Amino acid sequence: MSDQTSAEVRGAPATSLEATAAKGRLALKTVATIALLEATLPLNLTLVGVAVVRRGLGARPLAPRPTSASTSTSARQTVLISGGKMTKALVLARLFHAAGHRVVLVETARYRLTGHRFSNAVDAFHVVPDPTSPDYADALLRIVEDEGVDVWVPVSSPASSLPEAQAAERLEEHCEVVHLDTDTLRRVDDKHAFAEMAAAIDLPVPATHRITDPQQVLDFDFASHPGPWVLKSIPYDPVRRLDLTPLPRPTPAETAAFVADLPISPEQPWILQELLVGTEWCTHGTARAGRVQVWACCRSSAWQLTYEQVEHPAIRAWVEAFVAAYDLTGQVSFDFMEDADGVVRAIECNPRTHSAITLLAGRPEVAAAYLDDDAEPVAPPVGGRPTYWLHHELWQALRHPATAPGRLRTIARGTEAVLDGRDPLPFLALHHLHLPSLLWQNLRTGRPWTKVDVNIGKLVEPGGD
Repeated sequence: MSDQTSAEVRGAPATSLEATAAKGRLALKTVATIALLEATLPLNLTLVGVAVVRRGLGARPLAPRPTSASTSTSARQTVLISGGKMTKALVLARLFHAAGHRVVLVETARYRLTGHRFSNAVDAFHVVPDPTSPDYADALLRIVEDEGVDVWVPVSSPASSLPEAQAAERLEEHCEVVHLDTDTLRRVDDKHAFAEMAAAIDLPVPATHRITDPQQVLDFDFASHPGPWVLKSIPYDPVRRLDLTPLPRPTPAETAAFVADLPISPEQPWILQELLVGTEWCTHGTARAGRVQVWACCRSSAWQLTYEQVEHPAIRAWVEAFVAAYDLTGQVSFDFMEDADGVVRAIECNPRTHSAITLLAGRPEVAAAYLDDDAEPVAPPVGGRPTYWLHHELWQALRHPATAPGRLRTIARGTEAVLDGRDPLPFLALHHLHLPSLLWQNLRTGRPWTKVDVNIGKLVEPGGD
């Protein structure tokens, strides 16, 4: 036997043992997370009890209000909401319901146990194929016809926003759709194309270059344009999106090694973008016929789950100019960076609902802003209570004790995004049915995961949505 063959044979058991050990660690992490979630049941029951009592012992369940000029100029409508696992879908369901509309919620089979299906605001729940399935549009059309849907409001994930725009082409003869058209969505969701769209109407954006081959990065003239720069995948990458490694690296060899690990190709293009320094902001906007009708603006961070409204005229003017110039109808979210001189530049546009819409919970006039062209614009009050997700804040406080005082202050002065004393089941089901069911699925299949996202109602996975 040759030395090479002997080495391969000697290495095989080690590799197998390493893989087995990795699977064991993953399984242990998953089981421990399930146990930790279920251990919070006494706490969650107490919180729900307090929330119910605070609403008043005689308080009625969440119930629709009659439509009026103050809530909607439309008659009672049936509103279809997709993306049912996400908190923002629950918030929209509650808002449409409170304005007097009937709500139909849908989700895919993997998330069929979403706690939101048990909300008082949801009149019907349906399981649909994955948005990337060729059967998705047909399934939605059947629901539209069977439920008498008047309006579809997609609450999209990064992976579903384009398929939902394509499905809208099938549905638009049967109901209204509050979503960007396919061509516009493709352009704004492409970080390079979006930067070109903004620059074309003199709106400031960072310098951005399209990259389809790693060699383009190595050939870039960093000496003349020292940056720093950052590489970002144009297709959504839930793991690498948090990697803002500045380029160039200290040596050309380190730059080459970093780039070599990235899946850059013509089929999976990236951008090389100027890495801006300053204050980061995020926004939500719902637009109709080129007019921003629902607005939220907050400070931002890479893994943020706390939102608080801030008035920033320059950012709002930027978004209103972009929406008007391209006559947008749909839901658009923007990320901005503000430098030390107060100049704001849009980093990217995400053509979907932003979680900052949780700041508008309890404002049924949002329904009219979604449904009527002439409705009054709606925004959260500046200085209002921030929204947060309790178990995320508690977990981060345990992991990073230095942040605990700030997180406890947020809990004391803010509003839990899911918990509502008039509608308590979604909060309980999220932590004791929905998330544990996802973890059990991954435990059975051995599928890796990195984080539990209580806001989006999913596990963050390599190659996920």
